[in-house]
Amino acid sequence: MKTLRRTAQASLALVALATVAACAGEGGAVQAAPVSASSAAPTKAGAATPPPVAGQVAKVARRGKPILGIADITPMGEKTERIGVGSPIIVTFDRAVAKRAEAEAVLQVQADKPVQGAWRWVSDRKVVYRTKTYWKPHQKVLFTARLSQIPGNEAAKDVSRRFAIGTANISTVSTGRHLMKVYRDGKLAKTIPISAGRGGMIKNGVDVYLTTSGVHLTMGKKAVETMTSSWLGVTDPKDPRYYKEEIPWAVRISDSGEYVHQSAGYYQYLGHSNQSHGCVRATPEGAKWFYGIAQRGDVVKIAGTKRKLDWRNGWGFWQLSWTEWKKGSALPPGGVPTPTPTPTPTTPAADPNPGGEQAGQEGGV
Repeated sequence: MKTLRRTAQASLALVALATVAACAGEGGAVQAAPVSASSAAPTKAGAATPPPVAGQVAKVARRGKPILGIADITPMGEKTERIGVGSPIIVTFDRAVAKRAEAEAVLQVQADKPVQGAWRWVSDRKVVYRTKTYWKPHQKVLFTARLSQIPGNEAAKDVSRRFAIGTANISTVSTGRHLMKVYRDGKLAKTIPISAGRGGMIKNGVDVYLTTSGVHLTMGKKAVETMTSSWLGVTDPKDPRYYKEEIPWAVRISDSGEYVHQSAGYYQYLGHSNQSHGCVRATPEGAKWFYGIAQRGDVVKIAGTKRKLDWRNGWGFWQLSWTEWKKGSALPPGGVPTPTPTPTPTTPAADPNPGGEQAGQEGGV
């Protein structure tokens, strides 16, 4: 199996969106997914073979070369980051998967505090795990890919990664009231005056200056982000629409360039009117605080605009209903059992990629 690539920042685009984002600048893309898949691999006789106990490696005859491996797992492991309660688990294989059901059947998710989840294929190489409801905070989740149980792939090595779910950070943004409320483990922690997208720039029938409404997930952050007008096709400094600004405390929430970030001046609009190119501008104090607590996979619910977040835009997976989400699985209905409580193993299987993908962070204001 190929060695998984390490990366400090990686782009995770699910689709090439038909229109550029309201706040997008120099480009960037990201991804994610979480919870349990089928816990058994079919035998030649069609019977289910129970997987080994977590932390153990299946004893199988290893012959020939692996026909399928994993190129990347997102998010990163427990020693590198804590993730939010909306986090997905994203698995990218090293080649196109011809028999998706066989591959999906050997992917397992075991949580200390389980919730129902399912996989959805978003490309011929990438599958995403999302839970039915948000993860319970402050727990560990173990992902295991028993690749050696795929017929013909016995030479492959099984791979696992343990994730750490952190504080339940859930934010609500009202573009009508111009306020952002941040709840931590169910309690209101801060109310921040904001200014959202002003609208008025139509491209391909879409007002790209409007902030997208829907359930966003934070995908990455940067203390200072360079945001430009290049996403508009404006690169000439003499053009009145041109801008290039260094923006502090930028937390990305979509592939199309939307962020929660410190307003570059214009403080008089915060809490009163929408004046941005699509991002959520916040006060210096509020933006810095939000940046400090932000984990990848935190939930940011935005309401009040006519432009809806596409589920394929960044980590917009929560835009699909649970019924719709499950339709993307390659397994038959009922093929993914509800996980049962499983204690966190003391030693997970080998993880050849401790880094994992991270969100790209370029955008606009």
